[in-house]
Amino acid sequence: MGGVNKLLEPLDGIPVLVRTLDALQRAQRVDAIIIATREEDLIPISQLCHTYGITKCAKVVRGGESRTHSVLLAALESDAGTELLAVQDGARPLVTPELIDDVIAAAARCGAAAPAVPVKDTVKVVRPDGTVDRTLDRSTLMAVQTPQVFTADLLKAALQAVLEERIEVTDDCAAVERLGKEVYLTEGAESNLKITTPGDLILAEALLHAEEIEG
Repeated sequence: MGGVNKLLEPLDGIPVLVRTLDALQRAQRVDAIIIATREEDLIPISQLCHTYGITKCAKVVRGGESRTHSVLLAALESDAGTELLAVQDGARPLVTPELIDDVIAAAARCGAAAPAVPVKDTVKVVRPDGTVDRTLDRSTLMAVQTPQVFTADLLKAALQAVLEERIEVTDDCAAVERLGKEVYLTEGAESNLKITTPGDLILAEALLHAEEIEG
C-alpha cells in the first residue's frame, strides 16, 4: 500500500477497519473485541471505535514484533473465563456477521474452525531459480480466510509454541496444526477479501456497490 495504513483508508467513505469492526459488532456470537495495533495508532483507533459506536471494543492494545506476537498479546488480554477466541484480519472489511457466527458455531463444536474458499488458479511450487518444481492438485487446495476461531487455551498454547521455537507461520491455523490439532474448514465467501493492494480497495468498493444494488 505504499506506506499507507490500509486499515484507516476510506472504503466508500468509511475506514476499512471500521467496516470490519462493525461486522464483529453485529455478530451475535461475539461478546467482546480486543484490537492489537501499532503504538502510534492506539489513540486514533480508540477514537474510531467511539465515533462509530463499536461498543463491544473492550481494549485496544499495543501489538508485538510480529503478527503472531500481536495475536498472542491480544489473546492474553481476554477475560479469564473466555472459552473461544476468534482472530479476524482488520483488513477484511466485507466479512459478514453471519459468516462470523457460523465459524464460531463450528469452533464451539470441534475446537478449531476457519472459513475457506476453493482455489481457482493453478498453483505451482517454484525452485529458487524460478523454474517449476511441481504442480499441485487444485482440487485439494483451499484459500483460508478469517475469522479463525479456537478454544482459548489451544490458541494461546499454539501461539506461545511457535514464538518460543521462532517459527514463522502465516496464520493461526498453522500454529494450531503444529500441535497436531485438526482444523475444521467452513464455507467462506469470495467477497471476504483481504485488502493488500490499492486494487483490492477498488474491488471491495465495487462489491459494496453491487450489494447495495442487489439489496
